[in-house]
Amino acid sequence: MSGLLVAGTTSDAGKSIVTTAICRAFARRGLKVAPFKAQNMSNNSMVCVDAEGRGAEIGRAQWVQARAARITPEPAMNPVLLKPGSDHRSHVVVMGQPGGTLDSGDFLGGRTHLAEAAFAAFDELRSRVDVVVAEGAGSPAEVNLRAHDYVNMGLARHGSLPTVVVGDIDRGGVFAALYGTLALLDADDQALLAGFVLNKFRGDVTLLDPALQRITALTGRPFHGVLPWDPNLWLDSEDALDLEGRRATDPADALRVAVVRFPRISNFTDVDALGLEPGVDVVFASRPSELAGADLVVLPGTRTTIADLAWMRERGLDEAVLRHHAAGRPVLGVCGGCQVLGRTITDVDGVEGPGGAVVEGLGLLDLTTEFGAAKVLRLPEGEAWGVPVTGYEIHHGRIEVGASAEPFPGGAATDRVFGTMWHGSLESDEFRRALLSRASALVGRPAIESDVSFEDARERRIDLLADLAEEHLDVDALLALAQDGAPAGLPFVPAGPRPDER
Repeated sequence: MSGLLVAGTTSDAGKSIVTTAICRAFARRGLKVAPFKAQNMSNNSMVCVDAEGRGAEIGRAQWVQARAARITPEPAMNPVLLKPGSDHRSHVVVMGQPGGTLDSGDFLGGRTHLAEAAFAAFDELRSRVDVVVAEGAGSPAEVNLRAHDYVNMGLARHGSLPTVVVGDIDRGGVFAALYGTLALLDADDQALLAGFVLNKFRGDVTLLDPALQRITALTGRPFHGVLPWDPNLWLDSEDALDLEGRRATDPADALRVAVVRFPRISNFTDVDALGLEPGVDVVFASRPSELAGADLVVLPGTRTTIADLAWMRERGLDEAVLRHHAAGRPVLGVCGGCQVLGRTITDVDGVEGPGGAVVEGLGLLDLTTEFGAAKVLRLPEGEAWGVPVTGYEIHHGRIEVGASAEPFPGGAATDRVFGTMWHGSLESDEFRRALLSRASALVGRPAIESDVSFEDARERRIDLLADLAEEHLDVDALLALAQDGAPAGLPFVPAGPRPDER
């Protein structure tokens, strides 16, 4: 019953990457490993199956980490998932099932029930495996939230978890951030913070030696390694900070794919598989001009379909998509994007906002959407164009397909408009290639010849990450921490001068 917490100086510092690497490295040693994140905030999620056989929703990163650990993903690995619906309110998922909403003010004292659920899941999960590798959220030094924290040092204290802090050297100021993170913690929290890891270093690592030695001398905590920058470390993205597109080696000759960047975009990993194809150039678009040269336009998932459709209209993106279609070029919509392509969207019960809303879609597909309070969570299978296709469903909107639409997995289609409610369908290799072949033919480009396997590519990236961890991190020292706990007697580092030194 051992464990380790991977915290970070900031969001996107590399906690997910390091956690994934450690999960695979520990699994290679024959250990039964489980990832864990007490509370995740992301609109990029995945469906697994809970103990009762129901579809259940967890953060995408924990799903990938479970794959890295060679263990079946389950809700206990991410017991609390917050899906932002606005700047002040999030939809809550508890143990894979809808759990109401959380307002921003609830972060200061309104999450006790969520902490209890998270701690119970952690305890039960740890009882079944050799080691739990837990990922923190944001920074453990967010002192305004510490009193009610259960994902960073609150979790570490609950489980007596030794903690390592990851810093992203690409951001600059990383050594101040590492020292400051430690110094802002109280004595009991500091007693569990046992070391540091640097991420995304480029260049000669020996140049860091003076800084590493200085921080270790000041804090009494060692560095457990420096992970280098590697452009091939592209894992399934979870954080919207990673929306930078997937550029082809030679964009001029590639099939140009423009993905509309909705303000509340969700499950944008749907297009990751397109970016793996050598003949496809993927960019994200927020303005009509950015759609002008596209061969294929993709409307991805969104947490707020009606609001993001209004956003499209405010910016003129709706007209840009219609012009693209009128020019004979293909359009793909996934989940919320599929609903946007239909005739109407109805939200009588106020699932996304005030009840009674009925809005017109873009009218490119003969389908209608009606929102319901119950969420659909499924792992469907089917066939399209004579090839198998699988995916996962996470949605409140129920679509009804009209008589003029062609059947399509999880949706509807015409000769050049394709809509599906199945996230992850593009990870089905034969289906993805069939779609790209049709898109290429519609725009007069040669068919894309490819033998890319999305599943193999994911495994290669996880193994590459673990190889880098074995080479550049002290994995054995991290395992010893997980098994033995934080060393006794780690020095306290004050945030300011001691009273007798002033």
